Amino acid sequence: YPSGNLALIVTGEGDQLICTIQEDEPRTAKIRALFQSNGRSTCYYPNGDEWINMNIQGGQYLDQAGSRVRKWVWPNMSPGPHVPLSPIFISLNRHVGVRILAQDKIIVSFLAMGRLAKFNMGIKVQVTATSQLPAPAWLGKDELLLLAFRLRILQLFDRMRGCIDFPSSEQWNKMRPPAYLLTQAAKILERCAATDISDELRSSIAATVKQ
Repeated sequence: YPSGNLALIVTGEGDQLICTIQEDEPRTAKIRALFQSNGRSTCYYPNGDEWINMNIQGGQYLDQAGSRVRKWVWPNMSPGPHVPLSPIFISLNRHVGVRILAQDKIIVSFLAMGRLAKFNMGIKVQVTATSQLPAPAWLGKDELLLLAFRLRILQLFDRMRGCIDFPSSEQWNKMRPPAYLLTQAAKILERCAATDISDELRSSIAATVKQ
């Protein structure tokens, strides 16, 4: 960002790439979007709630109350006619926007100091007549783990900020986490309870998000 804060990070995990877009903030560095090379992507509202969630089968758009506004299936994911996906555009902040045109055209635009950069985060999945698609899973184990680790990072950032603002451990140890972190932890645990995963993984995720 023009402020010097990091806006976009690309990291590798095994054979996967993850693009993380952060908010223009010096300390909290809230995550505003995650794009994975396996086709899973999530955009977040400023308070951390999900805004748009996509996978190789389709996507959904949620309002700030958590209600589904739109849901779609990519045209090459199932036979038969499809309702065309109307282009979706959201502004994560005054510098970063996301435009969803097709599965292989998910454009992240970055505008600052009169210059524009564009990054295509979309992928193209070829489906043959003999291929078998995985069962629909908006929240699979990989996504639940990703959400849990993301929340843990935000929790650690919050504790670091508390240490800096209140050097006395007696003070910051008594401080409650921000409400949005508590809300996200509760939502992740609810989703774990509603998802078909092992008890071991469910316990691991619960331990990760525990303050």
